[in-house]
Amino acid sequence: MLNRIARFIAQKQLLDTGKRHIVALSGGADSVALLLIMKRLGYTIEAAHCNFRLRGDESDRDEQFVVSLCKELCVPIHLIHFDTVTYAESHQVSIEMAARELRYRYFEQLRQDIGAEEVCVAHHRDDAVETLLMNLIRGTGIHGLTGIRPRNGHIVRPLLCVSHAELVSYLDSVGQKYVTDSSNLVPDVVRNKIRLQVLPLLQQINPAVSENIAKTAARMEEAEKVFNESVESSVKELFKEQSIDIDDLLQQPSPAYLLFELLTPCQFTPAQIEQVLNNIKGASGRTFQSPTHEVVLDRGRLIVEERHQPLPQLRIPETGTYCYGESAKFRLEISDNVTVSKEQFQVTLDADKVKFPLTVRTIQTGDRFVPFGMKGSRLVSDYLTDVKRSLLQKRRTLVVTDATKEIIWLVGERTDQRFAVDESTSQVLFISYFLSEK
Repeated sequence: MLNRIARFIAQKQLLDTGKRHIVALSGGADSVALLLIMKRLGYTIEAAHCNFRLRGDESDRDEQFVVSLCKELCVPIHLIHFDTVTYAESHQVSIEMAARELRYRYFEQLRQDIGAEEVCVAHHRDDAVETLLMNLIRGTGIHGLTGIRPRNGHIVRPLLCVSHAELVSYLDSVGQKYVTDSSNLVPDVVRNKIRLQVLPLLQQINPAVSENIAKTAARMEEAEKVFNESVESSVKELFKEQSIDIDDLLQQPSPAYLLFELLTPCQFTPAQIEQVLNNIKGASGRTFQSPTHEVVLDRGRLIVEERHQPLPQLRIPETGTYCYGESAKFRLEISDNVTVSKEQFQVTLDADKVKFPLTVRTIQTGDRFVPFGMKGSRLVSDYLTDVKRSLLQKRRTLVVTDATKEIIWLVGERTDQRFAVDESTSQVLFISYFLSEK
């Protein structure tokens, strides 16, 4: 078993014998076995124990046990106590999630504080099998069928190649005691139900079920590498300028999975992604939102962009420089030098035709202006449609109006003909829009 673990560590490039590592030590059989095995294999280790104060005297018993064990083995130990219940309530998460967040946040801080390379946790093959089954029950893509990864950042799992029974057998062979978390013996949460009820039933069908599922997960992990390369190539080819052509997407072997891979990182749920796919040939303007992004169907394209806070309104009482939002500015100046700017974000208007104060805002329903070079007025929304602006671009388009509430500039697009410089102009108003220097 020790040789298998050593080979697994080397194959997955998990640990460096010349570096210091932290062992997450609960006191249970798995973590105690990890501690002994790491020491036996010659790694420099320190232990870390979290007391979540969830099991009363039993939690204190576990702490006392690990302190005594580390003293006996001459392994430095770091202890921390958490008020897990209060954290769960204040963050509105489950006790299990609260303990996980607190534990891993502490491990990373400790790792940095003592200059350790990795944090070793005692997940084994059975844990990986349970995770795969949990993902399968909840609904998952190919990623969820690979079980638990040997590495996640600085968290490594050296024991994924062995079973819990093997670890217990090892401890018995060396006469090493351990403690048992009584909460693991009650089928109250999903993982416990799988461990205590589902897997024993599957083992009646095939005693090697855990080993076989683990082998399948390993094959899926290898297949995933090929799959990911293909998906990444397709997404890179299709997803350009924050959008994807719907017809091109639908011609792919699996439009549904490409969409899943594209939108999952943007925090869209599987149900939302299915809804997008079901409506993908619908009318333009349909919008779908996640906590961080939004998807818009727009004239045969699927546009994906980050959600932004509503743009503010800015009042400009006179010439000068004004901050707009967090990263932009407007600069206004009046000059007797009657020249016409040809820059996209700098315009020249007849100063006598413009009445202060000015207002900067996003476009509104019913906004009209007379595009420069034209005679009749047009709806701003129609103009932006004609110049191929998407719905999301329209929402962020700014207009500058004067005191009469007439639009004098559709920012970055076109000025209003009524305020244009002509042969009678004596002074010009320069308006510039630019990003602030960081």
